[in-house]
Amino acid sequence: MSGIARRLYRGEVNVDFVGRKRLWYSLSALLLVISIAGLIFNGLNLGVEFKGGSVFSFKPAATADIEQVRGTFLDAGAHQVIVQTTNNGWRVTTESLPADTVTAVQKTVAQKYGLPQDQVNLQVIGASWGGQVANQAIIGLIVFMLAIILYLTLAFEWKMALAAVVALLHDLVITAGVYAWSGFEVTPATLLGFLTILGYSLYDAVVVFDMIKEVTAKLGTTSKMTYTEAANNALNHTLIRSLNTTLVAILPVAAILFIGTTLFGAGTLKDLSLALFVGMLVGTYSSLCVATPLLVTLKEREPRYQSIARRLASHGGGAASAAKKAVRQPVAAGASNGTVAGSNGTAGAAGGTVASGEKRKKK
Repeated sequence: MSGIARRLYRGEVNVDFVGRKRLWYSLSALLLVISIAGLIFNGLNLGVEFKGGSVFSFKPAATADIEQVRGTFLDAGAHQVIVQTTNNGWRVTTESLPADTVTAVQKTVAQKYGLPQDQVNLQVIGASWGGQVANQAIIGLIVFMLAIILYLTLAFEWKMALAAVVALLHDLVITAGVYAWSGFEVTPATLLGFLTILGYSLYDAVVVFDMIKEVTAKLGTTSKMTYTEAANNALNHTLIRSLNTTLVAILPVAAILFIGTTLFGAGTLKDLSLALFVGMLVGTYSSLCVATPLLVTLKEREPRYQSIARRLASHGGGAASAAKKAVRQPVAAGASNGTVAGSNGTAGAAGGTVASGEKRKKK
């Protein structure tokens, strides 16, 4: 593994991303099917901001665990109870409760954990506010997608815009599927994370596309590479940059997700960090293995690049085939030299035998 890492950082590894597009398409299709199944059968665990409810927060004087707190609220008349720990104690979310049930819950909690009743704080949230947040997020997503299509079409071309948008939708569906299967609560912070990963994934795709545009601009009637080979070459040139960017960006997010939420109880950041963590990983994968192969599939249908591919195929292939031939030629030449050397040695031995025979005749 260390040898592979060193070769990767030196740029000595040439991975055939585009040539394995069937593998990437199959993997992405599998991930999408699993994600859509999770969304259909499990659904998203919408937070109280979207479906409305009552939020109780308190800091008990006596020790308690999650199951004890949940049992206390169930005994007081609540039904849908979600218990979370915070730096200031406990945060318990329930469905919308009538006024008499709210009073009963506050009284029961205060008696159970030795608190004055007024220290069991209540916050009532209506579902309309969450609906407004969701609508604004959808509008923002649509505007973002339209801006992406316009920018990539003007800066590059519409085929690159289409490939980038497909990769972005791919990232969104898989990230939403992770939330559906894991049961993580979807809050306004989650929507913020979703919009953030769109920007991150777009950045990675633009870096790759810019290199592809630079490399493929030189392709002409006398080119020694097909569009597929040129795009794969460009992709490998940006590979280490993409991996480094992902690694540097994902380390603090992983610290928040795995360390902050477990040791320090950063519950409000958990919803945001999970979306960022999954989105960054999937975004890097999609820019390398989805967006670029899809772009190559679209571009190879153009007559210009089809003619280059046919010409190179008629001459024994492109740069990849030439490289393989170059590897085989030194071996064949070495074998020929060895044969010649062996023949010379045989001739020398034969000459020595003749010379010995002549000496014996003279005697």
